[in-house]
Amino acid sequence: MSDDLIPSVDILRRTLATDISYTISRMKVLEAIPGNPIGIAYRWFDEGAIALMARLLSFCRVVGLRPGYEHHIAPLARWYAEHDLSPTFELVPGQYDMNLGRELTRLGFYQSSFHASLIGRPGTDGCRGGEAAIERVTTAEALEDYLDAYVAGWELAENNHAQFKSNVRPWLHQAGWSLYLARVNGRPAAAATLYVSDGVGYLADSATNPSFRRRGLQIALLQRRMRDAGLAGARLVFSGATPFSSSHRNMERVGMRLQFTRAKWTLAS
Repeated sequence: MSDDLIPSVDILRRTLATDISYTISRMKVLEAIPGNPIGIAYRWFDEGAIALMARLLSFCRVVGLRPGYEHHIAPLARWYAEHDLSPTFELVPGQYDMNLGRELTRLGFYQSSFHASLIGRPGTDGCRGGEAAIERVTTAEALEDYLDAYVAGWELAENNHAQFKSNVRPWLHQAGWSLYLARVNGRPAAAATLYVSDGVGYLADSATNPSFRRRGLQIALLQRRMRDAGLAGARLVFSGATPFSSSHRNMERVGMRLQFTRAKWTLAS
């Protein structure tokens, strides 16, 4: 890995900004549903620091806390509590000091889990063979196959498939997004997303149908997105995974390396 990809606070800030940008883009698709039934809401409390909410999905992240921001924690916790939600405060190395941890502890939060962030250089050769055919989704017909692979991979309840697909079909036309589908013998097998913003590529949201796991589909999708990120002008790519998971190991296999480990703080039960 060249010196410009050695982990640094500058790269950390760039990848966090792209993570936030992608998440907001995704949430705005749901916010656009008439009446905002998902309950999408945001609270910026500084540049690069935001609280995110999707009330119906019980989704809530606070991203970008850093030293001197401990006074934001209690008001944000109250905001989520008013909506009967328990937030997750995400803290990262390089943007942490003991006052943040003390305030979270005072309010009943504890450091409950970790999440690995990995970075790498965009590739040049795309997918290396294997039994998968990787395609970029560009048509409404291919989008339906992508969504079939997506809901199977994330094992969404079957009675939720139709509504979920209806809600997210606009993904195909979102600025900065590229959707990818892996097929095995013509069958939709795995799905993934690439988001590019400000020279950074986010390898997001991979999912493989359980019937097609352990066939190298995620490695093929990572390689294809890394190549396309470079073609789109990205100078670095990043993604995230549970530490030591198969997703983490696959990212290491394609040349990505650990950038930092994120600490997630949630309310003690």
